[in-house]
Amino acid sequence: MTDRRSFLKHLGVGALSATVLPAVATSMFSTTTGKKLFFDISLAEWSLHRTLFDGKLNNLDFPETAAKKFGIYAVEYVNQFFKDKAQDKKYLADLNQRAKDNGVKNVLIMIDGEGPLGSTDKGEREQAVENHYKWVEAAKFLGCHAIRVNAAGKGTPDEVKAAAIDGLGKLSEFASAYDISVIVENHGGISSHGDWLSAVLQGVGKANCGSLPDFGNFYEYDRYQGVKDLMPFAKGVSAKANVFDNQGNEVNIDFRRMLQLVKNAGYTGYVGIEYEGDQLSEEEGILATKRLLERVGAELS
Repeated sequence: MTDRRSFLKHLGVGALSATVLPAVATSMFSTTTGKKLFFDISLAEWSLHRTLFDGKLNNLDFPETAAKKFGIYAVEYVNQFFKDKAQDKKYLADLNQRAKDNGVKNVLIMIDGEGPLGSTDKGEREQAVENHYKWVEAAKFLGCHAIRVNAAGKGTPDEVKAAAIDGLGKLSEFASAYDISVIVENHGGISSHGDWLSAVLQGVGKANCGSLPDFGNFYEYDRYQGVKDLMPFAKGVSAKANVFDNQGNEVNIDFRRMLQLVKNAGYTGYVGIEYEGDQLSEEEGILATKRLLERVGAELS
């Protein structure tokens, strides 16, 4: 069991509160060594989901929080925190301006709750595809490069595979007109099998349809093999973290091994911090994950 006080002392940040931390110039460089990393760091909004659900933070303030509290200048939104605002241009313009004012890049929007793109029911699948259109348009408005979706459906693996290829293909065709990528996360069920999801993406066969490998979302499948399976299609990477030891390492995920797989694939884009643990506060967990990414990233760069 990690001693929390020892861990925070190791981090060198003490107990975090609402105090704003000084921003750094960019997340492309390790703040400890100054060495340029082979990837950029972004912050997934889900890392602050408890704070957001408790009403202590709202979506509009997320870019400023990422920049000023964590020194992170690229963000990944979660649609459920502005679910009814996808077509509200005034709201989106405000969000865009707040990001711009803080030097923050809008990277992507994570989409949930808009229907199963891998449904074996044609009508349900086509409705799900259409439900995602507004988020493609919102992503374009915000200057994002992608929306993250799920390849969910009920049926045999082969049945859902065929349906997902169809649903993702149609959505990707729509998104291509907006220069937006449709990226799929290993997010439970059959999608958490790297071989299955990579076969789906190969079946879609569109340049703007790729993967978002998540370090943590493999349950009945080897996580390292899963990331290796998905990296050839990667247009984003999610660095999931839950528990840290006294040396600042993630207890259950070998970040060095993961980032080596990322580097071996020639990937140089964003690696998003997604802290989901409860041993540390959300603020502490985000900083712990950032430190780990910077340390290991500097070693591999």
